[in-house]
Amino acid sequence: MPGAAFLRGDRVSLHTVEEDDLELLNENVNDPRVRRPLTSATPTTMHGTEEFYEEVVSDDDSVNLLICVEGDDDEPEAVGDIALFKIHERTRWGEVAIAVHPDHWGEGYGTEASRLLVAYAFDERNLHRVQARVMATNDASRRVWEKLGFEREGRLRENQFVDGEYVDTLYFGLLESDWRERES
Repeated sequence: MPGAAFLRGDRVSLHTVEEDDLELLNENVNDPRVRRPLTSATPTTMHGTEEFYEEVVSDDDSVNLLICVEGDDDEPEAVGDIALFKIHERTRWGEVAIAVHPDHWGEGYGTEASRLLVAYAFDERNLHRVQARVMATNDASRRVWEKLGFEREGRLRENQFVDGEYVDTLYFGLLESDWRERES
């Protein structure tokens, strides 16, 4: 079961990741529909997920949370995960990434979760800038960042290899001042 609620929105809440959640994270990252757009080309074992939990999720250098909706029994049900990482304190920027389980695509959970984490990055972490990377073929992720006001800032041509073809990676960025203006 997901840990404590860290951030709450209208339809989603972001919860801490607990050891009991690792099976769900492992399942999600190994699902080809999730893995391919995220450039995770190799299978991740449960042991690998446990190491990721110990080395990344549990450290103080990143924020890793479960995206939850209210389940049938009023308990939070995890539908994906989201992270704020590569946080640079001196230059005040960080990167955000998200993965929603395919059973919950198209419901707006990713956009709301991203809005919550971006607000946290600016309001509580005092970041100046947040960026996101998206494979050019991942239209859904691109739309999330565009809805939140991120601007496309760059393209790495053919730097990923997915399903037998090379794919570009797009870089999106959002400045705190643009976020504040947009949200007011």
